[in-house]
Amino acid sequence: MVAIVYQTDKRSGITYAYESISHWDKEKKQSRARRTLIGRVDKITGEIVPTDGRNRKKKDEKLASDDEPKSPSIAHRSFFGATFLLDKIGEKIGVTKDLKQCFPDTYKQVLSIVYYLILEESAPLYRFDKWGTLHKHPHGKHISSQRTSDLFSSITEEDKQMFFSLQGKRRCEDEFWAYDTTSLSSYSETLRQVQYGYNKEHDRLPQ
Repeated sequence: MVAIVYQTDKRSGITYAYESISHWDKEKKQSRARRTLIGRVDKITGEIVPTDGRNRKKKDEKLASDDEPKSPSIAHRSFFGATFLLDKIGEKIGVTKDLKQCFPDTYKQVLSIVYYLILEESAPLYRFDKWGTLHKHPHGKHISSQRTSDLFSSITEEDKQMFFSLQGKRRCEDEFWAYDTTSLSSYSETLRQVQYGYNKEHDRLPQ
């Protein structure tokens, strides 16, 4: 299993990021981890800045060989295998670029929520906080349930059509869109999302 481990040096206050790859040690019959220094974490942006680890050679070698480093530090582990794959898919099919064009200020939050819904399937959104602390995702910060609701409500029909239009231009001639036209009727008098349209069941209710 691949994960990113963050360790903060209490003396310097610098946080370093390591790639941690777990493997099974046949001789010791236990799980071990190999760690490779990626870089230092920028305190302002939270991004990982690549570094060669100069002046930290002995310490880094020790961290790379020991599963539990003895040096005084604060460790934090993040899983990134699945989200890294989604990052690459989004880049390849243009989803990330199109979302950024449609929602320049919130596209990273949208991507993080989408990743969560894909990887956790039917899990409720209020559990995003725990998931977000364990996984590396585009937004990289906590998104409250209320913030998620506000974000969804801020997306207009025009925004959706703009995104679909941008995505449509990327599709080849032999590709097609498949839509689920199932209608779900509602007796609610408070939901703003429901409206009258074509009802396949011929119910006199909004969908």
